[in-house]
Amino acid sequence: MRLLSSVLVLCCLLLMSSCEKMPATQLQQIKAQEVIRIGTLVGPATFYQGIGGEQGFEYELAEQFANELGVELQMVPFFSLKKLFERLQSGDLDMAAAGLSYHPQRAVHFRFGPSYREISQKLVFKQGNTRPRNFAQLTGPITVLADSHHVISLQAAQKQYPELSWHEVDDRDQEELLQGIIDGDIQYTVVDSHSLALFRRYHPNVSIAFSVTQADPVSWVLRNEKDDSLYALLPPFFAKVQQSQQLAALEEKYFGHVRRFNYVNTLAFVEASKTTLPKYQDWFMQYAEQHQLDWRLLAALSYQESMWNPRAKSPTGVRGIMMLTQRTAKQVGVTHRLKPEQNIRGGARYLRKLINRIPKQIGAPDRTWFALAAYNVGWGHVNDARKLTMRQGGNPTSWAEVKKRLPLLTKKRYYRETKYGYARGDVAVTYVDNIRRYYDALIWLDENGALQVNTDSEQPTQ
Repeated sequence: MRLLSSVLVLCCLLLMSSCEKMPATQLQQIKAQEVIRIGTLVGPATFYQGIGGEQGFEYELAEQFANELGVELQMVPFFSLKKLFERLQSGDLDMAAAGLSYHPQRAVHFRFGPSYREISQKLVFKQGNTRPRNFAQLTGPITVLADSHHVISLQAAQKQYPELSWHEVDDRDQEELLQGIIDGDIQYTVVDSHSLALFRRYHPNVSIAFSVTQADPVSWVLRNEKDDSLYALLPPFFAKVQQSQQLAALEEKYFGHVRRFNYVNTLAFVEASKTTLPKYQDWFMQYAEQHQLDWRLLAALSYQESMWNPRAKSPTGVRGIMMLTQRTAKQVGVTHRLKPEQNIRGGARYLRKLINRIPKQIGAPDRTWFALAAYNVGWGHVNDARKLTMRQGGNPTSWAEVKKRLPLLTKKRYYRETKYGYARGDVAVTYVDNIRRYYDALIWLDENGALQVNTDSEQPTQ
């Protein structure tokens, strides 16, 4: 018995000794350091520095994951895919969250987590040039990002089109390649669908020739190693954010308003921002500041309402550059709706009243989208849609959730159970999406010095 006891003690000691020498898992290291380092690409579709600090679809998703782990998020931005992959492979990053799409060729070197969205690859060219319908009709070279999925797709296409050629660059990002199309420096490039949709808000002259791929699954990427400690947390995390609609809310926030594209409309808006907006920009700025609004939001709302036409009139009698009803004009102190300064002043005051009316539990930016919908269809109908959302098990404080239900107010089986009845909720959804696109475009034009104030602004007639 003593011999057996001695053997057991020795085994325990050996086991304890071996445990002490075992290296910490990736998750244990993250927990010990209380920081997770996630690499990403800089761009409007992933990560960027906004007025309120770090923003972007991938940033917000990564922040939620870091909160789940109870650690601090350190987002490491890159301008080059090659450098991002090198740092990930070296162990300097815990993983990459950069809108990267899965391909078996990439999976040889890296480990992909669960797919959480799909994108497609588009071959694009400058509007006005001859549109190629396939790779055989190209009249020049393609310029693409080095180490991107686009290169893999072109390599696959080359088997069918042996003459296909392309040029890989590592000193530009996806937006710079698109700008090269506009400037005429690049004839063709391949771009991800979501990045293209965001870019065409203010550059409608980039046109789609054809789709290179149809549905590429997007995932977070880790090193291809046996340590499963961090990887094992990704499936339940993505299942949770999908089930809770958090993922859908992020999709709506960053991409929900850019799914539709109208070339003529977008071109007209960009042109009007240069020719017509300067006449009224001072007033948009003055009264937006007075009512604690972003003047670019107020201007975007006005363009949606009247296309910045101070004499606009609807068949229902709504008038002026902010299209105020007679009743609303009286509420906000406007005596002459065709005087642009008065109308802008009244529109700003009315929008602020609507924003203040939104329940406090609805946070930004959703409270702004709710207020814009109310500007179009009335708060009573918007609130009906919120109640309908709640009855259907959705979140009534989420614009992404309520946006799905607003169109139901056109259907009798739904609106007959509401307080305010029938409403063109589908129109209100399009209305808000349009304003958000114009707003995004004005922000970009403003921050890039493409807007100029006209010192000879129109003066109101007394």
